[in-house]
Amino acid sequence: MAAGFAGYLEILRARHAARLLTGTLVGRLPNATAAIAIVLFVRAEGGTYSLAGALAAVYGVANAVGQPVLGRLVDLYGQPRIQLPAALAAALAMTVFALTGTEPRALACAAVAAAGLFTPPLEGGLRALWPGVLRREEQVHTAYAMDAVAQEVMFTAGPLFVTLCVSLWSARTALVVLNVIGVLGALSVVCSPPSRAWRSAPREAHWLGALRSPGLLALLGAFLFVGIALGSITVAAVPYADGHGGDAVYGWLMAALGLGALAGGTGYGARQWAGPPERRLRVLVALLAVCYLPLMLMPGTVAMVALTALSGVFLAPSIACAFIIVDRHAPAGTVTEAFSWLVTTFTVGASAGTGVAGPVVQAGGALWGFAVPGAAGAVSALVLLATGRVLAAPAGRAVVAASSENDPNRAAEPRFSSGDRA
Repeated sequence: MAAGFAGYLEILRARHAARLLTGTLVGRLPNATAAIAIVLFVRAEGGTYSLAGALAAVYGVANAVGQPVLGRLVDLYGQPRIQLPAALAAALAMTVFALTGTEPRALACAAVAAAGLFTPPLEGGLRALWPGVLRREEQVHTAYAMDAVAQEVMFTAGPLFVTLCVSLWSARTALVVLNVIGVLGALSVVCSPPSRAWRSAPREAHWLGALRSPGLLALLGAFLFVGIALGSITVAAVPYADGHGGDAVYGWLMAALGLGALAGGTGYGARQWAGPPERRLRVLVALLAVCYLPLMLMPGTVAMVALTALSGVFLAPSIACAFIIVDRHAPAGTVTEAFSWLVTTFTVGASAGTGVAGPVVQAGGALWGFAVPGAAGAVSALVLLATGRVLAAPAGRAVVAASSENDPNRAAEPRFSSGDRA
């Protein structure tokens, strides 16, 4: 295992790798903290929780729409020409919101929507860069796992950073500072040699883009329900916390969920895995679903925190494994768009999960609320089982062409971004 963890250090020592990972995480800070930053700002302006929630939802929907669209543009025109202008537009829109406040209401909605719509697809862009930066396939797979772990760190530390900015200055200043930092992160990425040199593989013109891949569609269908499971936990934990200590307990439960994912992703990426990733993903998602079920026991606080951590253990490994499958099934020339679709699907699923869990909790309490993630996880596993033949890599796939130096994803014929690799 120690040798496996050394693989993380090997990746970070690779030329440009640490800069790309750090820049992407910093560039994604405004997106990772948007919901809490919007809520805190609206409340500081005297707005209601309903208005704060509505504006956060507007941002989320716009972001879900914008990611695959911008991802396709990145595949067509390169990273610097899309990522940096998008980051500047998103920051400008959020700055307008910070300066004008919640009135007039139409302007606030338009500014928040524009900020979400123009959020640059840095996440998908980084995954498109890894194969060109890390020359060995096993390193790319480890980088995907490290990427999933880094996400958990971002979504744990990000809200803490927001609250720190608010306490030091104000909610308005926090919004502006977060977006300035985000632009600097995007600038660091797009000015790097790998980003400037990256070109997507030649693509077949098709209005569906990445979505013409049946394997990708199957994966997105499964991860919609993984997102629902994760979103529902955040709602179901509220009534449990109310009966066991209040907000502090809720904070511990959410921190435990992230800690479990962090531990699971770190361990998963520290070793090499044999066999097709599609088969491995079915096992990981099935384990994820099983680990959601003990939450329905709703024991005392300490035990519940431990069960919540357990429920997150297989989340980051599932996401990291999904990254590999996206790379294998994305049609040539659509890899950034394909990764962006996975981000969008997961986000939409999480939002749907919060929407579904609310009425369930209202009707049946926390017990039935915690039943939702288990059910959603089971459906996700069933989707993967039902689409196993579609997800399986085609037999006899062609060997990667020697002349693929202009395709950092080492596209194999016909039309897929990776060869037949585990």
